[in-house]
Amino acid sequence: MMIRVADEHDFPGFLSLASEVEHWFGPMVAEPGFHDAVRKNLRRSTALVAVSSGPGLLGGLLFGTSHAPTYHVRWLVVSEQARGQGVGRALMADAMRRYVRGPGSVEVVTFGADHPGASASGARAFYERLGFTPAEATDPGPEGGSRQVYRLAIPLKPFE
Repeated sequence: MMIRVADEHDFPGFLSLASEVEHWFGPMVAEPGFHDAVRKNLRRSTALVAVSSGPGLLGGLLFGTSHAPTYHVRWLVVSEQARGQGVGRALMADAMRRYVRGPGSVEVVTFGADHPGASASGARAFYERLGFTPAEATDPGPEGGSRQVYRLAIPLKPFE
């Protein structure tokens, strides 16, 4: 597996990943707003993909850097066949190396505890394993399900 900055050729792969999780997140594949968000991240080089020698993307991540020192994981999806193999962790580690400078924080909005996808997707447990802590509730998702902010404090990085 390799993590790299995504380019325009990866756009169909992002749509394919989105199609696998619409039952949790609501419509994306046919939504112009989602297309715009992916293309914006592609232009800004803040979209990452996990690839292998096989077809399709193993995972994709859209990262927000415009509000530093608070950074945002805008979207992170791992393909169904690659879940549980470290793809999400690798995408996050690469994003942290590329984009994050401390002190600050990284935030992600994920499912609320009562959302049907909270357990099934493994998202909350995934972020907790990375050191994120549950924070305040936020607006429901487009499908109407509850959402919660998860936050990771980033200390000042020592000289490398």
